[in-house]
Amino acid sequence: MGKPVCEIDESSGFCFGVTTAISKAEDELAKSGRLYCLGDIVHNSDEVERLRSIGLVTITHEEMAELRDVKVLLRAHGEPPSTYELARRNNIEIIDATCPVVLRLQQRIKATFARPQSPQIVIYGKTGHAEVNGLVGQTQGTAIVVEDESQLRRIDFSRDIALYSQTTKSLEGFRSMITAIEARKAPDANFEYFDTICRQVSNRVEHLKDFSRKHDCILFVAGAKSSNGKILYNHCLDANPRTHLVSNPDHLQAQWIAGAATIGICGATSTPRWLMEKVKAKVMQMI
Repeated sequence: MGKPVCEIDESSGFCFGVTTAISKAEDELAKSGRLYCLGDIVHNSDEVERLRSIGLVTITHEEMAELRDVKVLLRAHGEPPSTYELARRNNIEIIDATCPVVLRLQQRIKATFARPQSPQIVIYGKTGHAEVNGLVGQTQGTAIVVEDESQLRRIDFSRDIALYSQTTKSLEGFRSMITAIEARKAPDANFEYFDTICRQVSNRVEHLKDFSRKHDCILFVAGAKSSNGKILYNHCLDANPRTHLVSNPDHLQAQWIAGAATIGICGATSTPRWLMEKVKAKVMQMI
């Protein structure tokens, strides 16, 4: 039997929003050697560490409140209006790397909230996620966040409802929410919904399923904090039971790839290409 073939999925890796944010950070670091970033620039600890080594300092909202006269990068996830107000008060220069898809979603939610008779704004998303916090901020904190159907009890079904989605949620989950709300809403309540899921993310699902079926074994590279990573990993696992979640090369286990003639490596929208290359290099050492 010949040596196993190991292939990296060409479509995996950073989405446009993350690529832009990292590029903006690197440009500023090349000029000044130091830059603050509000929260992890990407949900991948290896990439965060790489940028930290060249001067990127990750801060919390509480730490930002103590800063004055500095530059702070806002990552692709976006921020609520209160963050921009804090920056104005503290003379902080914002380098805004909010993803254009997220920015458009923020503006749509803000416009819905500004209507004279505003409906209940419901966001299908992960409570506490940075993007969701930015979306809820457009409604002065009044939007209702639901992660699954069990949380729909938070909605007053006798009132009008406008449903939006976090950009990285699954289309299937969003469609299930629509069906569940339509079944429960009062007959005279108006229900409108807006598919705001990023196609650069959602279009990867079918591609990754096909990629996973092509190989005997799949190594899915993603950070532990990546919501998108968990979703895409599970799709790969559904398509190929021999799918393993790998955060970095040190986590590889020989038994995962034992006997595999073809090994596929893929990743989340927050996974850097260089990390998938490192995983491949480690695999090539092991086989």
